[in-house]
Amino acid sequence: MNPNDEVIAGARDRALERIAAAAVEADLEAVRVEVLGRKGLLAGVSKDFGKMAPEERARMGKLLNAVKQEVETALESRKAAFASAALAARLDSEWLDLTLPAPPPRRGSLHPVTLIQTEIEDLFISMGFTVLDGPEVETEEHNFDALNIPGDHPARDAQDTFWLTDGNLLRTHTSPVQVRGMRKLGPPLRMIAPGRVFRNEEVDASHEHTFYQLEGMMVDRDVSVAHLIFFMKTLLTSIFRREVTVRLRPGYFPFVEPGFELDIQCLICGGPGCPVCKQSGWVELLPCGLVNPNVLRMSGIDPEQWNGFAFGLGLTRLAMMRYAIDDIRLLLGGDLRFLNQF
Repeated sequence: MNPNDEVIAGARDRALERIAAAAVEADLEAVRVEVLGRKGLLAGVSKDFGKMAPEERARMGKLLNAVKQEVETALESRKAAFASAALAARLDSEWLDLTLPAPPPRRGSLHPVTLIQTEIEDLFISMGFTVLDGPEVETEEHNFDALNIPGDHPARDAQDTFWLTDGNLLRTHTSPVQVRGMRKLGPPLRMIAPGRVFRNEEVDASHEHTFYQLEGMMVDRDVSVAHLIFFMKTLLTSIFRREVTVRLRPGYFPFVEPGFELDIQCLICGGPGCPVCKQSGWVELLPCGLVNPNVLRMSGIDPEQWNGFAFGLGLTRLAMMRYAIDDIRLLLGGDLRFLNQF
């Protein structure tokens, strides 16, 4: 017997035993390299072919090929078994019972500003007011001129504005909706206008470049400051659900005459001072006053026959007071950990 026959037979037997006993695919790769690799056992046998007679070379070649084929087949079969076992394990771990009911959708909640806005809308609707809306991109005429704020008026400096290339601007308050309401509906008129406004503010705990306001207006005959105070007290009592400490002081606004600032004692600190109230103990909440005759006149209303009051409040700051939120940036941050509390 040719000595190479024993080498081939031994290599075949050991390879098949190791393939059958392999625990992982790395064991199969080790067998392949050792037996079938370029420097493996069977490759070493083929180096002696040049010394053999033609008949012997042909016989050894057939034997060598048969053994290679048998080992390769065993390797592929064992690899397939490993792949099948891995797939079965994955399917077991990812198995789903499709006959079970689907999990219900996660329950959402309303944003705190939306909660406040909805509550105020319901309150004023119950008192005969209409809720109006207007565009966030406004004309200079609606945002300033028709509210008695011409181009050279210093009041414009207090509203650092985002101007657009077409000459329009992002509205700095919701007061333009009052102008649109007076011009479209005419007196008598009771309306509120909630919405988003924009100012080029430096952001801190109590200031944002984007926030929410609510404007209100009543135009009728013989409207007085007493009417204004009644509606404002009704508003604050409803929103805070308790008596709150307020102060009314003179304030200048071009679209009202006389004008007032209604401040509320800070509900975050109770008066000693904090970042929200700028350490003053008071928060500017509700500028208001009787509508300036020029504003009525520019909207086509005769100030000799009609008069009214107007007010504006920050819905964002009101929500902060209501829910004791000490940083305005939380309201627009989109943090679900914060929003899920409401």
